[in-house]
Amino acid sequence: MGIDIHNLIGEATAYDKKQLVEAKRPKSWLKSVSAFANGEGGVLVFGISDNGEIIGLQHAEEDGETISECIKTKLDPIPTIELEYRLVGEAKLILLHVKPGDETPYYYIGDKQRIAYIRIGNESVVADRLQLRNLVMNGSSRSYDALPSCYRFEDMSFTRLKSIHFKRLGRHFEDNEFISWGIIGEDGRLTNAGALIADDSPIRHSRIFCTRWNGLNMTSGLGEAIDDIELEGCIIGQLQDAVSFAKNNSHKIWWKEADHREEQPDYPIRAVTESIVNAIIHRSYLEIGSEVHVDIYDNRIEIYSPGGMMDGRLIQQLDPLTIPSKRRNPLLADIFSRLNLMERRGSGIKKIINAYKQYEHLPNYHAPSFTSNASEFHVTLWNLNYQEFTKEEPNDKIQFTKEEKQFTKEEKQFTKGEKPFFNAKRKIYRYIAEKPQITTIQMAERMGLSKRQVLKYIKRLTEMNLIIREGGRKTGYWRIIDKEYEGFFESPASKLEN
Repeated sequence: MGIDIHNLIGEATAYDKKQLVEAKRPKSWLKSVSAFANGEGGVLVFGISDNGEIIGLQHAEEDGETISECIKTKLDPIPTIELEYRLVGEAKLILLHVKPGDETPYYYIGDKQRIAYIRIGNESVVADRLQLRNLVMNGSSRSYDALPSCYRFEDMSFTRLKSIHFKRLGRHFEDNEFISWGIIGEDGRLTNAGALIADDSPIRHSRIFCTRWNGLNMTSGLGEAIDDIELEGCIIGQLQDAVSFAKNNSHKIWWKEADHREEQPDYPIRAVTESIVNAIIHRSYLEIGSEVHVDIYDNRIEIYSPGGMMDGRLIQQLDPLTIPSKRRNPLLADIFSRLNLMERRGSGIKKIINAYKQYEHLPNYHAPSFTSNASEFHVTLWNLNYQEFTKEEPNDKIQFTKEEKQFTKEEKQFTKGEKPFFNAKRKIYRYIAEKPQITTIQMAERMGLSKRQVLKYIKRLTEMNLIIREGGRKTGYWRIIDKEYEGFFESPASKLEN
């Protein structure tokens, strides 16, 4: 007789089943108890075969005592459990409910070994070095971003944070907020979150690598990457520059209606922004030597971040719209939330999906896809404008034809020869955001270029109405008027007013 396991165990998301208790080989099921306690909890059902057939236990009460004894003697610390006896027909089963633990890691002790297990998908596997370190931090109620770093506050500057704070919230960042925001720890040193937010972040592996590849993959044989940039420093600035990179390396098609012009981007910018925010906030910073990657191909953007799902589940096996938010770096998430760059409740995946939903009517529509494993998380955003356009009319309003596929002036100009200008443009924007009073000489020194070359870039950006000089030569300052770039850090209130 078979059984629907979910009708038996209820709403538990993790479960395992064993035909027998196997008192002489308890490791076969104790590893699942360890994994459940180290994760989100789960249910272990005794008396069911691997193929789901109900066998039942002949001596259920004795088996229950064996289960309790094995857990007390072979797990450290002892997790919270509940034993439930369930009668299905004439077969008696034992349901072992394991609660998620507060004192992780929970080790299996036996065979001269001390091993912690975690749940990956529907398997219980040995926790590796990084996963074990995460369990230790969780057991001490600490997260990586809240741990004290080895860097001193007085050695760092936070002009980018202060600038974004003023633009988003309309008020100056007060010195006492460094402590209340968790940027400075109790010992006066920066927390890891503070070190990541600093202008010149010393945490090198917090970088983002952005690449625009020529073709559909890295080995398409169509030549080198069209554009690339390595972002480092303040992670808020990295977010801004990574979004800018995606904008510069994508297009908009447009067509004329009777009384206006309609535009359609390759990618919904909200989906791109949320994907990069999630990569920065939810990545594992314990994985040294592994950075966030933003890879742009002809038909898609792939965003990779180190670290799988917090509870070990595989997102491709779940409904992404119903996944509860679990923040690997709650302090960073709180800082981004305070700056209105994300919501505290963490609905990023839902926003990515919803940003695409308005384009479901398009013939080439593909919903965003998400995949993960124990150490990686991938987001794929599909190009809404990719594929050959035909003269068929997709709907009553929009008609895409080869003749109608047109690009803006700046997008037409973006060729491989324009790469130096776009790289310089990103840097100049960043320098102005950090210090509006910056001089062209200071820009040239930071960029490693001549003052003359920087003045050429400044002139071009001014003529394109992307930046403007306010005030006199000595007391004036630069202001970014590129709506797409500046608007990203514009305060929500000012957006409503406009």
